[in-house]
Amino acid sequence: MIHIAVCDDNIDELSKLLEYINEYRACKNLNCEYAAFLNGFDLIAAIEKGKRFDIYCLDIVMPGFTGIDAAKEIRALDKSALIMFLTNSSEYALESYSVKAVNYVLKPITKDKLFLTFDEMLESIDTKEKEDAVITKSNEGIQRILVSNLTYAEVNGRKVLYHLRSGRVIECTEPFSSVCKKLQKYECFIKPHRSYIVNMHYVDTIESNRITLQTLSSVPVAQGRGREIRQRYLDFQMEDE
Repeated sequence: MIHIAVCDDNIDELSKLLEYINEYRACKNLNCEYAAFLNGFDLIAAIEKGKRFDIYCLDIVMPGFTGIDAAKEIRALDKSALIMFLTNSSEYALESYSVKAVNYVLKPITKDKLFLTFDEMLESIDTKEKEDAVITKSNEGIQRILVSNLTYAEVNGRKVLYHLRSGRVIECTEPFSSVCKKLQKYECFIKPHRSYIVNMHYVDTIESNRITLQTLSSVPVAQGRGREIRQRYLDFQMEDE
């Protein structure tokens, strides 16, 4: 299932874009859902409430809160989503690179232009889907978690919490031992404490009693294991080079 967000303050252009997306979905037999927003404020509010999209189609020139502004907020929460800008002018092209937009499409948007752009973006998603991932069952259903997006996991009572780099937390009820078994297949994971397993790609500092991650989260280190954990991390960094 592909989730698409479309944001444009011009209702006529928004409607036309949604019409094209519907045609594209039918033509490609694509399993997708989309949501439409007339301003960036509503889009960001939806994201902050937990809504996530794979593709964002953003009009750049919108009053009060531009598409560039919205993209910066999106990037703070989601580093990997695909952002496509829609605009009447090429003057914002340079700014679009600052938020790692994958496409910059000049209006008027034609069906052929949109179909070609979506083909390119979906190919990118297909490539991303081949990345290492773990599958788990949460109260929201089956979840596929990219290893590259997982900062650490912890057990809290009978629940396992997967912490993603976006700040999202996925809650599951599987045994923590099976979680560790799955994750320790990847060399980047280390278990500094019986209740935590950490992705070393996100380690910022290691002290004798805790690890601080780049996301500013803090994970305890079991008593007496500080030196061992530091050495494991150094070995990992040497291998990674």
